Amino acid sequence: MNTSKKPLGEVFQLFFKLGCVAFGGPAAHIAMMEDEVVTKRKWTTHQHFLDMVGATNLIPGPNSTQMTMHCGHVRAGWPGLWVAGLAFIIPAMFFTLILAYIYVEYGQIPEVAPLFFGIKPAVIGIILSATYKLGKKAFKTWQLSVLGVVVALLSVLGVGELLLILLSGVLVALIFGIRNQFKTTHGIFPALLLLKPVTLAISGASIFWTFLKIAFILFGSGYVLVAYIDAELVERLGWLTHSQLLDAIAIGQFTPGPVLTTATFIGYQLNGLSGALWASLGIFLPSFFLVGLLVKLIPLMRKSKLLSQILDAVNAAAVGIMLAVVLKLSYELSSSWQSILLMVLSIAITFRFKKISSFWIIIGGAILGYILHVITG
Repeated sequence: MNTSKKPLGEVFQLFFKLGCVAFGGPAAHIAMMEDEVVTKRKWTTHQHFLDMVGATNLIPGPNSTQMTMHCGHVRAGWPGLWVAGLAFIIPAMFFTLILAYIYVEYGQIPEVAPLFFGIKPAVIGIILSATYKLGKKAFKTWQLSVLGVVVALLSVLGVGELLLILLSGVLVALIFGIRNQFKTTHGIFPALLLLKPVTLAISGASIFWTFLKIAFILFGSGYVLVAYIDAELVERLGWLTHSQLLDAIAIGQFTPGPVLTTATFIGYQLNGLSGALWASLGIFLPSFFLVGLLVKLIPLMRKSKLLSQILDAVNAAAVGIMLAVVLKLSYELSSSWQSILLMVLSIAITFRFKKISSFWIIIGGAILGYILHVITG
C-alpha cells in the first residue's frame, strides 16, 4: 500500500491528470484507473478494484466518474472521494465550456477531428490489458468464466448492461436457493419525487431539476444519457432540436473525462454559464452520495457468503461487458488500415511494456494518429 504523506494532494494530481487525458469512454477510463491505482501506485488490490467496478454497475450514474470517487476514498477517505470526483470532472467541464461558447457564438463545432484520430484505437490496448488483468481475478471458476463470456456475447448483441449485471446476480441467488421475491423501489430518495421545477421557463432551477431526475435513472454507460436527453429535452420539453442534440453528443465524444459533460454543453446552450453549472450539478451531484453509501456496503457484502458469491457474479459480468466494449470498438475502428495499425501497436506496446503508463499510450496514439491522418488525407 502506498504511504505518501500527502494522499489528498496525490489524489487530486492523479485524477486531474486523468480528467485531462481520459478519452475513449467509461471502459477506457476504468482501464486507465486500474493501471494508475492498482498496478502503478498499489493503492488497492485487483480484487477490491474489481469489487468496486462490479458494485458501481448496480447504481445509477456515470460509472467511470463514480470509480474515481471509490479510488479517492480508498486513498484518502471521505475527502478523497470528493476531491477525486471533482478533479476528474472539472477539466472536462472546462474543455466543454470552451467548445460550448464557440458553438453558441459561431454556430458550429471547431474541426478538431485530426487531433483525435488516433486516440480511440490507442485505448483498445489499454482496455484489453485491464480486462485481462481483472479477468484473472473475476473468473475464479469455470462457471464464472462461462458467465463472463455469455455476458460479453449478449452485450455485443445489444442486450442492456444493467439487465446483464442484474441477471448475473439473480442467477447466483437462485442457485443458492433464494426464492423470495424482492419488492422494487421507485428511487433511493423518494422525497425527490415530490420536488417540482420552480418555474416552467428554462431557468437554472428547471435545468437542475431535469438533469437531477435523469441522474437518478441513468444506469449503464454514459452513452445512455443520449436517449434520456432526447426523450426529456427534445421530445417532452422542446428545449433542444435533434440537430443541437447531435452536436452536443459530438462534443461529448471528443472531450476528455466523463461523457456526461454533454450535460454541461447542453446547459450552456440553454442558459449560458449559469445553465452549464446547474446542468453539471444536477447530473453529477447524486453520484457523490450514492458512492458514499456504496463504499460502506462492499466490505459487508464480502462478509456474507451469499452476497460475496453474488458480487463475484456481478464482477464477472462487468469484465464480460468490458470485453464486449473491446470487441465493439475494434469492429467500429476496423474500417481503415490506419486505425487497425494503431490498435495493433497499442495492444503490442501495452502487453510488451507492462509498466508503461496509459497516459503515454494516449499521447503517443494522438501524435501518431495525427501524423497518419495528415499524411494519408
